[in-house]
Amino acid sequence: MNDGVNGVALAVFIFFFVLVTAMGFLAARWRKAENEHSLDEWGLGGRSFGTWVTWFLLGGDLYTAYTFVAVPAAIYAAGAAGFFAVPYTILVYPLIFTFLPRLWSVSHKHGYVTTSDFVRGRFGSKGLSLAVAVTGILATMPYIALQLVGIQAVLDVMGVGGGEDTNWFIKDLPLLIAFGVLAAYTYSSGLRAPALIAFVKDTLIYIVIAVAIIYIPIKLGGFDDIFAAANDKFTEAGSGGLVPDHGGQWTYATLALGSALALFMYPHSITATLSSRSREVIRRNTTILPLYSLMLGLLALLGFMAIAAGVKVENGQLAIPQLFENMFPDWFAGVAFAAIGIGALVPAAIMSIAAANLFTRNIYKDFIKPDATPAQETKVSKLVSLLVKVGALVFVLGMDKTVAINFQLLGGIWILQTFPALVGGLFTRWFHRWALLGGWAVGMVYGTVAAYGVASPTQKHFGGSSDEIPGIGEIGYIGLTAFVLNVLVTVVLTFVLRAVKAPDGVDETKPSDYTADAGDPGVQVELPPATAGSSH
Repeated sequence: MNDGVNGVALAVFIFFFVLVTAMGFLAARWRKAENEHSLDEWGLGGRSFGTWVTWFLLGGDLYTAYTFVAVPAAIYAAGAAGFFAVPYTILVYPLIFTFLPRLWSVSHKHGYVTTSDFVRGRFGSKGLSLAVAVTGILATMPYIALQLVGIQAVLDVMGVGGGEDTNWFIKDLPLLIAFGVLAAYTYSSGLRAPALIAFVKDTLIYIVIAVAIIYIPIKLGGFDDIFAAANDKFTEAGSGGLVPDHGGQWTYATLALGSALALFMYPHSITATLSSRSREVIRRNTTILPLYSLMLGLLALLGFMAIAAGVKVENGQLAIPQLFENMFPDWFAGVAFAAIGIGALVPAAIMSIAAANLFTRNIYKDFIKPDATPAQETKVSKLVSLLVKVGALVFVLGMDKTVAINFQLLGGIWILQTFPALVGGLFTRWFHRWALLGGWAVGMVYGTVAAYGVASPTQKHFGGSSDEIPGIGEIGYIGLTAFVLNVLVTVVLTFVLRAVKAPDGVDETKPSDYTADAGDPGVQVELPPATAGSSH
């Protein structure tokens, strides 16, 4: 790592950062609406994005700076087990093809802005809606924090901010500036800002990966030498080489499946989805988004390249930025660092908007001010989006980075527990609202307690996301085990509650709502009722 500042790389980084900052503020005038004071406009971009804008927005949303840094870092540290991210992004697209168009249709019909809006309308339960909203906010906060960790990793490698002994304010000043800019243009432009910036972000990432996958292997003697070096490292470490042993295969498979089920439960994924202008846009995107999975597979190989290049870092998250620093000319290292930095800004903006929408619609409007006007909702959501980012910044500056990563893993376990209410509700009304709440509670408690009990060489608690699967004895993903318990409890309680004729909530949707499109006769956005239980 450089002792001083890499001036050329920093200059290139600043150029692109200033470019996307200008785009972020100009986005407020892009497709400007007549009435800007509504969550539809600020939080969903007017529900007006077409196929390509939605594709870049979803890609910018799902393939983040954390992905850019953490996926190859996992392979750098653990070998081929880190490739679990590739099959899970392949599994996820057929899955979302079945339910995202239905969610878009019913949300467009009733004016739903969040998943909790849908859950409240479908099951007539503010309690269940609140549980989904709180889970979404909790799971999103550490995810935003990790985007800032990605920026911080790039700044560290460029030598910006001084060493560990530098005054904390000077050391963290670049990150504070990046945070301030992000907060300002998100507040001003809403979802239009990350939608516009995503074009730059994804273009840079594709260029960097295309160059890296060709240029770095040439400098390292080819892929034969790269894989041999990686295999030697893991063999010497006693892990049996690149491929996981039998026990690791259960972890790999359950982590891939559980992550696939969880990915589109995150609020930011749904926010990007609901911003599209038609049901057909969603269907098209589920067929072309796998192009990002191809990119992810190539990106993951950078972990092996870092090993072959002799990169030595105490913090694995610095491995890929350091690889770029070592292997690329300074000017192109700046381009690569800009790709990672902008790759943090886009999802951080979408995530903060999604979390703010959940608070505004499903806590503030449902429980604090039921008669809030659209303008008041928008104002509250803007302010909360700032508070969410401040919370993430405090999280990053005040805690060890490994803690942030572990909380993000815990967020994945939590968000998966909303799957039965959301996806189940899109296809059936059979599940009882109280049963769904009970199943959610069991899944949340089990997942949290099990994760708390996992130790690692550096931590006594929350040291990972895998533990022994009860009844099977193999090590698997805690989130998937908790999800299975969640579903079992939900099914059993539904039978019991239906048998005793427990009161059911009123469903404000009807079957035709789930297949409606923007151009269908009689389809128009309707504001959801202020109180749960009123019929549509």
